Amino acid sequence: MSHEMIALMMFAGMVFLMLTGQRVFAMIGAVAAASALSLYGNASAELPFNAAFKLFSWHALLTLPLFVYMGHMMSKSGIAEELYQMMHVWFGKLSGGLALGTIFLMVIISAINGLSVAGLAIGSAIALPEMLRRGYDKVLITGVVQGGSTLGILLPPSVVMVLFAVIARQPVSDLWLAGVFPGLLMAVIFAIYVYVRVKLNPSLAPKLSEEELAMPLSEKLKLLRAGIIPVLIFVLMIGLFVTGNTSLLESAAVGATSATLAAAWKGRLSWSLINETARETMSISALFMWVILGALAFSSVFDGIGAVRAIENVFIHNWELSPWMVIVLMQLSFIVMGMFLDDTAMLVIVAPLYIPLVAALDLGIENQMIWFGILYTMTCQIAYISPPFGYNLFLMRGLAPKEITLVDIYKSIWPFVLMIMFTIALIMMFPQIATWLPSYVRG
Repeated sequence: MSHEMIALMMFAGMVFLMLTGQRVFAMIGAVAAASALSLYGNASAELPFNAAFKLFSWHALLTLPLFVYMGHMMSKSGIAEELYQMMHVWFGKLSGGLALGTIFLMVIISAINGLSVAGLAIGSAIALPEMLRRGYDKVLITGVVQGGSTLGILLPPSVVMVLFAVIARQPVSDLWLAGVFPGLLMAVIFAIYVYVRVKLNPSLAPKLSEEELAMPLSEKLKLLRAGIIPVLIFVLMIGLFVTGNTSLLESAAVGATSATLAAAWKGRLSWSLINETARETMSISALFMWVILGALAFSSVFDGIGAVRAIENVFIHNWELSPWMVIVLMQLSFIVMGMFLDDTAMLVIVAPLYIPLVAALDLGIENQMIWFGILYTMTCQIAYISPPFGYNLFLMRGLAPKEITLVDIYKSIWPFVLMIMFTIALIMMFPQIATWLPSYVRG
């Protein structure tokens, strides 16, 4: 049997098993184990052990539970809720001010969390009821919360980027730096969209009441203090790392410790809060570890049969595709997969094939693999919110007030999917948007 046929069977088997709805890591591991046994016999029993030891040697993974812990501690201690109250008052005078404030709230939450789920939960529980109560259009604000929540995987400290960096063997810090400008650019594009829509149709976002607009400046300044703690934690954590005073792991520890101290300073730290946060952290971290372990075992078999080189020859030599055409096809395949799979499943499926192939392409782009990591991460944003199976859609249905139906959720998301795709096109045309900052910081 040819290498191409073996590779095709491995991919087909993995996708088929994933359609059963079982755990992603179990399906990946099952295909890796079956392929290894059929190709190499009993000697392949050492494959998962070698993958496990390789996993344990990657110190970047130690940051994962610390960042997850920090995000959950900030969310569950109510600090994010205070942020919304601040945004509500300071952005209230603008057209669509609460919606604009919610977008920038999501930027701040992203900068202290690294996950889209936390931003979605906070936005659904706090922002949606407030805006509905003030007469905002439910389709508009549902899209704002869902679109804004996706920024959590693009801005540092993105947990998805940690996963990509480990599998692609790239510096996490470079990926984080590369995600800053694309993330801020996307937030600005979202804000322009909301502002223009409300200007054209003011009924979508009524203005604040006279009582709210007349709040004294002293009261507004008191609310402004709510944003100080998250910003200080982010600046302290990222600043110490970028200036070289701490390692990545030490910066993650600084962030987790600072979040705990902030909750204590607010008088909200309790054993129940610590227990709930620790359980969430262990659950998410263990899931990521198992997924990476399965991906490593799968990649070992895939690389061992020479399938990557064979598929590279098909794309470049047999089909005579240009490097940019290959990248465009990759992005299209990401978007299609994003309609049915989550980010970890997408990465595991494409990593053995796409990552070595991108490394072999001559695109003339500095930090080419870092740039591709940003493209992948941005496509993951589409995976979170694209019908039919984007799981943020179903999370939103479970978390949103009863006035918002599943039809409203599906109608709300298409403008934001198109805006993300537009931003991806900009990053492909102007790679410097992503690559300039890491190059500048590295000198």
